[in-house]
Amino acid sequence: MEISPKPKSTRKPPVPADSHADIEDWIEQVMPRLHPIVRYLDELIREAIPGLQYAVKWREAYYGLPERGWIIQMVAYDVSVNVVFFGGAEFDAPPPLGEGSRYVKVRSLEEAQVPEMRQWIQQAANVAGWK
Repeated sequence: MEISPKPKSTRKPPVPADSHADIEDWIEQVMPRLHPIVRYLDELIREAIPGLQYAVKWREAYYGLPERGWIIQMVAYDVSVNVVFFGGAEFDAPPPLGEGSRYVKVRSLEEAQVPEMRQWIQQAANVAGWK
């Protein structure tokens, strides 16, 4: 049985864009205390995965690949940032939270800088995302 990595929702996925401008605007609107975390994660994702498409919908940032769909989502709350990997259940050593879509809750820049974060981001480019 194949596990669908798409969110358990009837919501339609965002429309992709090649421009990073909407993500930049989104970063400016998150809680100021979270700016260093979000900026670091955004740079890490863009550095690790070439050919990304971007979107912001429902006040959430999306990163995707044309052939894979949306592979990573960032959601900024008041005290943390959730990094969702839509195909995370397929990862070697998946993120600790969630089921089909797996995620990690990041509360500090130090937590964003753990080696596992880079590994999860790199693995996200190789599994099916949310289409």
